[in-house]
Amino acid sequence: MIDYYNNKFPNISDLQTKARKKIPKFAYDYLVGGCIDEISVKKNIRDIENVELRSEFLKPTKSSSIEVDLFGKKYSAPFGVAPIGLQGLMWPKAPEILAKAAKEKNIPYILSTVSSASLEKIAEISEGNAWFQLYNPSKEDIRIDLLRRIKEAEYPVLVVTVDVPTFGYRPRDIKNGLSMPPKMSPTNIFQMIKSPNWLYNMSKSGKPELKTLLPYMPEGMSSNELADFMNKTVMGSVDLDGLKPIRDMWQGPLVIKGLINQRDVQKAIELGADGVIISNHGGRQLDVGESPIKPLKNISEKYGNQIKIMMDSGLRSGSNIASALALGAEFTFLGRSFVYGVSALGEKGAYHTINLLKTQLEQVMAQLGCENIHNLRQHLVEI
Repeated sequence: MIDYYNNKFPNISDLQTKARKKIPKFAYDYLVGGCIDEISVKKNIRDIENVELRSEFLKPTKSSSIEVDLFGKKYSAPFGVAPIGLQGLMWPKAPEILAKAAKEKNIPYILSTVSSASLEKIAEISEGNAWFQLYNPSKEDIRIDLLRRIKEAEYPVLVVTVDVPTFGYRPRDIKNGLSMPPKMSPTNIFQMIKSPNWLYNMSKSGKPELKTLLPYMPEGMSSNELADFMNKTVMGSVDLDGLKPIRDMWQGPLVIKGLINQRDVQKAIELGADGVIISNHGGRQLDVGESPIKPLKNISEKYGNQIKIMMDSGLRSGSNIASALALGAEFTFLGRSFVYGVSALGEKGAYHTINLLKTQLEQVMAQLGCENIHNLRQHLVEI
């Protein structure tokens, strides 16, 4: 299965179309939805598609390499699986499937705090290849205990998300009355019945729950109570004062996710962070902000020699990954694309999506005449 590739789905858009047909509408809406009018979701895609790269043909070239060294480990490609909450809602056992495929294909998988798999389970599956994404708990005892569990599970990299000071105003989820587990409204029940493959697999795997957070959650929470719990307990302050205790307790590589301006990157460096992920949370939090591809080049040029610069949000192809690397990112992450793959093709979809992106990126590199991902900056068409 490690080399699985399905010719019927040569692009991420093909996987998205198939996924939409296979999973309930409320699950699909949660995956694709953005904030308010979803302008930022569209802007992310549009802006990365506008980046141009220039080929160079009449020179001696060797075969292209897309391997990359990051935090002391060599990965087989310059992209990984971004953290997505409630992955098991879109497809049963999605976190376990993606973590296993990422381990076997040697790319990082980032487990979300609000995933449907426990951090201990993913650590076991990934055998040290997964990173952990943390929302800073406002309760000190929960933060200390979570960091203890993450350390004991031997996660190599901690990613702290800082761009969720509020719950994103997402009209799709509001209309669907989304909760965890899914609310049993007549509409949602009808949507489940229309997705028999999803329903069958869900019945085998059991209802999705926030497995990592279960030890800290009262039983039988309603959707309103869950939102209140998340707001008051799980998502604490993420300014410098909120991050300092985490930096003090975590001795491994620390990555700050969700930054998009130079001042914040400078503060992350002062904090002692080892990397940043330039991101706007996939357009799910702020509908009037800039896409991360816009400030990426300037941030990289100013701070690239002081901290690892990575990026997510809006990437959907090997071409997009090449463009982000050309603008100065050292690594990239994709979220929705991988969940489309699993939702469309099940376990095989995880391998297919990784192989698809690697094949596309390798083709772009060869076409440009670029032997190494670090040389992609030389192929950027300046605008």
